[in-house]
Amino acid sequence: MEVISVRDDVRAALADGRPVVALESSVIAHGLPAPVNLSVAHSLEQLVREVGAIPATIGVIAGRVRVGLEPDEIERIGTSGQVLKCAAGDLGWAMARGADGATTVSATVFAAASAGIDVVATGGIGGVHRGDAGDVSADLPTLAQHPVAVVAAGAKSILDLPRTLEALETLGVPVVGLHTREFPAFYARGSGLPLDKYAEEPQDIARFCLIRWRQLAQQGGVLVACPCPEEQALEPAEVEAATTRALHDAAAQGVSGKPLTPWLLAAITETLGPRTVTANHALLLNNARVGAHLAGALRKLSPARSH
Repeated sequence: MEVISVRDDVRAALADGRPVVALESSVIAHGLPAPVNLSVAHSLEQLVREVGAIPATIGVIAGRVRVGLEPDEIERIGTSGQVLKCAAGDLGWAMARGADGATTVSATVFAAASAGIDVVATGGIGGVHRGDAGDVSADLPTLAQHPVAVVAAGAKSILDLPRTLEALETLGVPVVGLHTREFPAFYARGSGLPLDKYAEEPQDIARFCLIRWRQLAQQGGVLVACPCPEEQALEPAEVEAATTRALHDAAAQGVSGKPLTPWLLAAITETLGPRTVTANHALLLNNARVGAHLAGALRKLSPARSH
């Protein structure tokens, strides 16, 4: 039995040199409320297909890592309530227990790279937590280890964004802004943190990725930073105020470790209302669209696997 099971159409697309975009499943199980989570999951896959790529939502079903969940498996991840949240280091535990698991960015990057997929689209990456520079998401070192382009609306605004950017620089992960010279802050389009690498088109980023991976043989990933669409984005000041309040409440209630991120995001949603879900949906769709265009550009420039 394969340790990582790749859906037939995904396997065929990779073999034929056609574009594939990997999608995480943590947003389905832990990031969005039902029933919005399932409609978002299916709309992301549909959008990727409309742009001309094959979507591969990644998750763990009954202890098997699946690259390309079937529709009923997406529903299972989104509705069972008994789904482990799996970073890269948790995949083996989920497999050993025969459990269902939803993959974070780090687990999605690992599984995508193992299958030969070089583009992942997500919402926002994890990073360095505020107040504790030692509390660092597994997303960062995993991204540094694998030749995958991760398309995200920057990092989640609950994080210490300056330290997150510094950590990415230390790990050798380039951050390229698409249509922006400022690091996005998830719900907010900007963080006030400038980016020294930016591009106007996905083709420019694809060319950079191929130079990095093939000519220079640098195997680490690339973070493609795409701001939330302007119409749905929230104002940085109101997001910061809600974040500060949520962090204070979390400390008062003793929330820490793995539960902290989903707890904070839920608290911010409670404060700011359904606009956060609208913004999250919009940025996820935008990132999936960009991811599909980037995957297509990579295949045009290098029909064979880019690594």
